Amino acid sequence: MTLGVAIIGCGNIGQKRARALGDARLVACCDSVPDRAEALASNQRALVCRDWRQTLERDDVDIIIVATTNESLAPIAFAAIEAGKHVLVEKPAARSVDEIEPLIKAAARQNVRVRVGFNHRYHPALIQARSIVDHGELGELMFVRGRYGHGGRLGYDKEWRADPALSGGGELIDQGVHLIDLAHWFLGAFTVVEGFAATFFWQMPVDDNAFLLLRTASDRAAFLHVSCTEWKNLFSFEIFGRRGKLQIDGLGRSYGVERLTFYRMLPEMGPPESSSWEYPSGDDSWAVEFEEFIEDIEQRRTPSAGLIEARAALQIVQKVYQRSAYDHSPQPA
Repeated sequence: MTLGVAIIGCGNIGQKRARALGDARLVACCDSVPDRAEALASNQRALVCRDWRQTLERDDVDIIIVATTNESLAPIAFAAIEAGKHVLVEKPAARSVDEIEPLIKAAARQNVRVRVGFNHRYHPALIQARSIVDHGELGELMFVRGRYGHGGRLGYDKEWRADPALSGGGELIDQGVHLIDLAHWFLGAFTVVEGFAATFFWQMPVDDNAFLLLRTASDRAAFLHVSCTEWKNLFSFEIFGRRGKLQIDGLGRSYGVERLTFYRMLPEMGPPESSSWEYPSGDDSWAVEFEEFIEDIEQRRTPSAGLIEARAALQIVQKVYQRSAYDHSPQPA
């Protein structure tokens, strides 16, 4: 059966989602800027809904994709869950742990599948790295090191991401949750959180850099740095095991060609053997992620990157913000 999809939020991410639906069919589009919804709908031969609540009432909509700004993610996702729809909500899924808790309870009550848009797990270099780890080729894991950053643009400090009421925070809750999720994916849950968020350059009330040191109960560690003062866009993620190291560089486009390098430790130590793979064909993570979501729905299984994983990332984000004297907690209306 072909599943029907409605996209709420038709900006850049919503458009990427529309191009990655595979065998599913885009039924309806909605956006606070009507022209964006109309443009996406006309390209995909879909309907335009002036109010996002209309999409929840449609019998031909099985899946709601929520690709709005952060302040609207949780309330729209909650309403969609309560309406009995399956939901793909973009990261971070909420501005705070308090906002995401009702979604977790509603999803369990309604027995629907909810996936969070941690699409970085589905980049080909990360998929292959996961396979190498799962086959034991790296040996017991010890730690990971991740860096992720961009340089902003003129007026960046006036955009919605710089408004804590809309975003819930700065670079840490934006790109930072991707690094936290990847570290969690490889190492497991973190029980010790140390970190610091700061605003070094941009004139805005949210962070433009964050530095994290995370530890699991077995003392596996993750050292992570996210930045929007990187100037030259960068993605680097390294996984260290007792038998070698995996290094992922680039995400395509302005981040450079995506590449995985496997450094194998030799019995006599010294310089390692290395193998490298490049993935120049473009970013298909959105399509691979959505294909798995369809399988989640058909097999009635819990998505591997869902609300529980998003909550774990937000718990770390909030601890670092609290220690750095950033209070981005959503205020009552």
